[in-house]
Amino acid sequence: MSELSERFETHDPGAKAQGEKLRCDACPVMCYIAEGRTGACDRYGNFGGRIVRSDPLVILEHVEESGGEVVPFMEGAEESWDGNPVSTAPRTVTAIGAGTTYPDYKPAPFIVSQEVEGVDLVTVVTEGIFSYCGAKVKIDTDRHLGPETATVRAKGEPVGHVTTAEYGSQMLSLGGVRHLTGGSKAEGRITCETLLALCNKEAVELTIDGGSTVIVQAGAAPVIDGAVESRMRVGCGSATIGMFATQWRGLVDEVVVVDDHITGVVSEHQAGKVLGWEDTGIRINGRRSTPGRYFKVAEPGLGWGGTTLTDPLEILGEWNPKKGARPGLSMLMVSTTGEQFAYYELDDELRPVARPFPEKLQKSVDLIEDNCEPALCTVLFMGGAGGSLRAGVTENPVNLTRSVHGLQTYVTCGGAPVYVWPGGGITLMVDVSRLPDNAFGYVPTPALVAPIEFTLRRDDYIALGGYEGAIRSVPDVLEKGGEYYNDRRLAAAGKGQAAPRIPSQRTNGK
Repeated sequence: MSELSERFETHDPGAKAQGEKLRCDACPVMCYIAEGRTGACDRYGNFGGRIVRSDPLVILEHVEESGGEVVPFMEGAEESWDGNPVSTAPRTVTAIGAGTTYPDYKPAPFIVSQEVEGVDLVTVVTEGIFSYCGAKVKIDTDRHLGPETATVRAKGEPVGHVTTAEYGSQMLSLGGVRHLTGGSKAEGRITCETLLALCNKEAVELTIDGGSTVIVQAGAAPVIDGAVESRMRVGCGSATIGMFATQWRGLVDEVVVVDDHITGVVSEHQAGKVLGWEDTGIRINGRRSTPGRYFKVAEPGLGWGGTTLTDPLEILGEWNPKKGARPGLSMLMVSTTGEQFAYYELDDELRPVARPFPEKLQKSVDLIEDNCEPALCTVLFMGGAGGSLRAGVTENPVNLTRSVHGLQTYVTCGGAPVYVWPGGGITLMVDVSRLPDNAFGYVPTPALVAPIEFTLRRDDYIALGGYEGAIRSVPDVLEKGGEYYNDRRLAAAGKGQAAPRIPSQRTNGK
């Protein structure tokens, strides 16, 4: 059992205070914590007779050499901020290590003012407790991972499902409130554990009902049924024909690009016709779409072009001599990644026979490979920043929602820009690889804890009904910290973290 699982299992939210134990009110669990120990979430502890946030508050410094890597804030404490609040580089006070607004009758842990390009901006930061959250996972592969809507499991528990495939990628939807709170205790615990690991850029093994076992890690190549995926396809079979038909003209009589979705045949394809390609009498056992494009040539799988095929000749029917088939006709068959390729010539009975692969065709296969991007896993945290979290920003929470959608308020997550969905509420997505390491936490309710920052002009913030009396400067935050007594840590902002910015538009006639 993992450390996280043990904390879920052994914590007793109904425990009574004993001796020097203090009650932590930073989340709904309300732990009683003994001196020198941390609570169930490992984020707060009883140190020196007071509740302390155990991780440092992270302040990103946007130095000119913006390509630097973010320093993991859980390591190297001896390299932390030296106590000097003076710096000319712009800084972002992130919500990582800030603490939460729970219980939500009070302002956010840090409401910070600083001047950017002559404009006084306010950034409100808090670690939000997200019961309504999940992860959208993009896995670059043609391999068939499982049927759409198939259940995705971690450690045997359902944590999500397979959703619609995208171009060159398989997509998973993980988490969500129903897995976190609507199933068994084990399902909620494992779902939270899985989301936490994925969002903190750790590797997680997932199994798909009726499909594959996949190891997923943000920014790393997927491992599918034990095999590391090296590249994603250059395009579907039809697109590959369109891109490389000129490379094959004059070198081979026919080219078939095998693909689970759209298999391409150059002699029939519009690209081939424009180049003057002659008919070959080929017949494909699949559902013909437009000329040179075929659907369902085989079932999806782990073979050629994301099909079940180990022998690509299985998709061919009898060749038609009345339409150009002849002995000696040459044919290249290749997958959409260039990983599988073979060369054939028709014998006297118009049957394709494998021949040694010609050197003259190798360049075109290499070109397909060169045009394939590395296969990676992408993890997007998705959460609903609604409910009482907004009360830490303004006394009238709906004003914040309107301000976000009106582009008066710029939203970030651990300093990384987010995408805010249209419609009601503040539903956001962020690429976890753009956040500093270990930016996410959890509470055993179960729910994820994610950093979130709201930046807007000071006058707009006051008009919003914000907590003007709680506004502080960045140097003051660096020097004095906050209510949870944790350390402050300066870290160089990486490419994924955005410097404080002026919201792009003023609304309501301003």
